[in-house]
Amino acid sequence: MDNPVALRILQGMTTDLIIVGGGLNGPALALATAQAGFTVTIIDSLPLDTRKRVDFDGRSYALALASKRLLAGIGIWPQIADNAQPMLEIKVTDGRAGEGPSPWMMHFDHAEIEEGPMGFMVEDRHLRRAFLDAMAKDDRITHLSGETVVAQSVGAGAVQVTLASGTQISGKFLVGSDGRKSGTAERAGIKRTGWGYGQTAVVCAVKHEQPHGGIAHQFFMPAGPLAILPLTKDRSSIVWSESDARAQALMAMNDEDFLGALRPAFGSFLGQISLTGARFSYPLGLTLANSFIAERTALIGDAAHGVHPIAGQGLNAGLRDVAALAEVLESARARGEDIGGAQTLARYQTWRRFDTATLALATDTFNRLFSNDNPILRAARDIGMGLVNAAPGLRRTFIREAAGLTGDLPRLMRG
Repeated sequence: MDNPVALRILQGMTTDLIIVGGGLNGPALALATAQAGFTVTIIDSLPLDTRKRVDFDGRSYALALASKRLLAGIGIWPQIADNAQPMLEIKVTDGRAGEGPSPWMMHFDHAEIEEGPMGFMVEDRHLRRAFLDAMAKDDRITHLSGETVVAQSVGAGAVQVTLASGTQISGKFLVGSDGRKSGTAERAGIKRTGWGYGQTAVVCAVKHEQPHGGIAHQFFMPAGPLAILPLTKDRSSIVWSESDARAQALMAMNDEDFLGALRPAFGSFLGQISLTGARFSYPLGLTLANSFIAERTALIGDAAHGVHPIAGQGLNAGLRDVAALAEVLESARARGEDIGGAQTLARYQTWRRFDTATLALATDTFNRLFSNDNPILRAARDIGMGLVNAAPGLRRTFIREAAGLTGDLPRLMRG
């Protein structure tokens, strides 16, 4: 422990919330609840220096308009606004690499809704630093980096975690924000349901000659979708879903060969392309926690639900968890209730369970419908896209869904 002040505080304090996981959802919840007056301890397995790295590594996120509102509400947005690229249009097409897209498509334009851009693309490095800086300035948040939880237990009115360093922390409420293989969920006895898709996402960023105009492209190919998402300074983020074997081969290529494989799928509409940053890959699948809650414990983000990136809604769903849980906890305290009590937990699960199950079903169905070369299915989906594109009411519904403006929005996402 390199922070003796934090150690002294922990030795004599029971915190309100213990959050396990220092990615993005965990810090967002820490800030939202701290600003509501709760004391928070957040435990991050990665060292602080790793989180603070400023070099561009190719990772970026599509933040829906509702997520932008949340970030504005907790004071993060002003720190990243200059590095956020608005998504003004989304074009969805079907086809095969090297043959160009089908004439049938869906085209969504932000001008069809009054609220503004549907979303924003933000690089991971800018989000991470903004969260770290904001947490460091809030004396209600104790941030423990390079620490892992090895045990957790629930007693009368409290939950306790033990770190690998031997430190023990007690709180009223435990939140697992520690990913799809959540140790918090496992230790709480929460099982998971899910399956793999036999697909792997290859993630990188490219620089291109022509401006992208703030347009996001989703090109459905037989092996999986290719997303081309606009970044600042004439760059785009690439999320290329391929079969596991093909993705492994793509990751083994040198940069020149990789670009040679990407160009037929990417096309020439943005001119010449070149890689910027690193390449990453991760297997694709669906995983849902069978419950989002256990005694004095709740799950958020990928710890609760991991979905296919086909609609770019993974982080947005996690941030909606954050906004909902923060509101539930604040309301429980205002009513004089136990923030870790069964009623509080039930309200959170009721709010988020149906929404995330619906998202999981939608992404699973879309991936199965579009990631194939069945001529009957291809004809049906092309006609379907054409019908949606020709119906202004349906089109507007899809735009609002992409912007995260549908459903029972938590207060922090209402603007």
